[in-house]
Amino acid sequence: MEGLTRRGLLGGAIAVAAVAAGGGAGAAAASAAPRPGTAELWREFARNPYDHPQIPFVARAGQRGGSAHFPRRRIVTDVLRYGARNDGSTDAAPAINRAVAAAGERGGGTVTIPPGTYRIDDVIRIGHSNVVLRGAGSGRTKLVATKNLTELIGPYGSRYGGDKSSWSWAGGLIWLCPQGRYESLTAAIRAREWPFEGWTGNKRDEWDSLTAVRPARRGDRAVTVDDPSALRPGQLVLLRLADDTAHTLLEHMAGGGPGPEAYVWDDKAKLTSYVPYEWPVRIRAVKGNTVALERPLPLDVRPEWDPRLTTHVAPLTGSGVEGLTLEAVETPQQPHLLDKGYNGVTFQCAYDCWADDITVRHVDNGFGLVAASACTLRRTRVAGRGSHHPYFCREGAHDNLVEDFAVEERTVPAPAGTQLHGINVEGLSSHNVWSRGVMGMGTFDTHRGMPFANVRTDITVNNNGRHGGDASSGPLYGARFTHWNVTVTNERAGLVRIDGIAPYSATVGISTVREFDQTDVPDFAGELNSRIEAYGSPGAVHPRNLHEAQRALDL
Repeated sequence: MEGLTRRGLLGGAIAVAAVAAGGGAGAAAASAAPRPGTAELWREFARNPYDHPQIPFVARAGQRGGSAHFPRRRIVTDVLRYGARNDGSTDAAPAINRAVAAAGERGGGTVTIPPGTYRIDDVIRIGHSNVVLRGAGSGRTKLVATKNLTELIGPYGSRYGGDKSSWSWAGGLIWLCPQGRYESLTAAIRAREWPFEGWTGNKRDEWDSLTAVRPARRGDRAVTVDDPSALRPGQLVLLRLADDTAHTLLEHMAGGGPGPEAYVWDDKAKLTSYVPYEWPVRIRAVKGNTVALERPLPLDVRPEWDPRLTTHVAPLTGSGVEGLTLEAVETPQQPHLLDKGYNGVTFQCAYDCWADDITVRHVDNGFGLVAASACTLRRTRVAGRGSHHPYFCREGAHDNLVEDFAVEERTVPAPAGTQLHGINVEGLSSHNVWSRGVMGMGTFDTHRGMPFANVRTDITVNNNGRHGGDASSGPLYGARFTHWNVTVTNERAGLVRIDGIAPYSATVGISTVREFDQTDVPDFAGELNSRIEAYGSPGAVHPRNLHEAQRALDL
């Protein structure tokens, strides 16, 4: 397996890394003629890209393995033909939803929204694969949302009781979600039941095991299975890893060693509810019992975790939303965890989907990734009166790419009792990337639930938010978080400088910062095995953008 999964690729990868890290086509190896300012951690990574101890491999984050281009679906209709008015005078949501559903029922295509203002009094739903909803540009097509998700669907309470609103971290007024999942989810909410949110959620026993998987190592690009008969190239499957009674899977996600081994896991009810770890991935090829995967393994595969490839909820694939502004009616931000659900765009159980050139304004929560994987959010912006989560990434959302994003400063002061987070990640979510961002407010909200192996790179932030997450969610960080070239404009350390709190992490090229306001202590005792380099030199470290450099190396 080693020859199939690593050795052949690494020879070419190191040659490319010589150019990326050394800056010249004549460089013979990554260490031969390093460009001035090249990070030592980058040179190490280029020699060992798939299982570096501190830096995750994220070159394949985003739709279609991180493709720079979105599919161009043929235009099948526009919403005016279905009765929408572009002067804001009447509710356009029924017409938009009819047009989108008709495109989906015909096998997909692009539904256009011509320039103008469209009032929507309902959720805009994209529930079929290969459907694109395209406006004329975020400055030309505007949807004005008059109602919130509590009004439209109902109160969405917490599965842990109390009066918390789950619209604080779920749902969108533009909601990309498989039709069957959307219908079952909203029916459960209306019945005051807790619906399952993840790829299989609280109905995990309903999904079939396709085959057991034999032991493999993090970074392998192929696995050996017991029975390949139900597998085929192009198929989307779940790799499922269950924890054992000693919680060795959770320890592995935290990097292993004395600290995670001594940690008390059993009382972290919310964290343990996220296990089994479920990782969606496409199969590239099947040859005998060897199955090549679209992305390298995110974790080891060990027999004690009962590793299996399984089925899952029918996903939404190949769909997107482009070129529009979604503006909610301006209402005061609600107290913490009591959001009504003036939310922006959310992807749920979506794979290889995208948003491009989208602005959301006056929202409670901006862009959501809920059990969504391999999606790209590009040229997105959160603006207006301020929000709780400008971006949220939860319930086992993996391999997503958020690039060229902005969180604008709020236009009105924050009401008392509200909370501001930022670019959120939680709930065992892994291998997500935030790249080329400008944050006028918020923070790097690692929201407990032990997310791991995520990257934030080439970002400027006015670091004035706070992270969330209750004690039952467990650690703030798992292993291999990387913050790379981050400019902090207000000198606040919290959640950006992470070498003293995140295990097996890398903090490279960030501003000089100091602790104030919310100050955290490590979850794990003893040596964290974290690294810090080029402290106080944001933007000066080569490569400037870790994700882009990994893409160049991988290609």
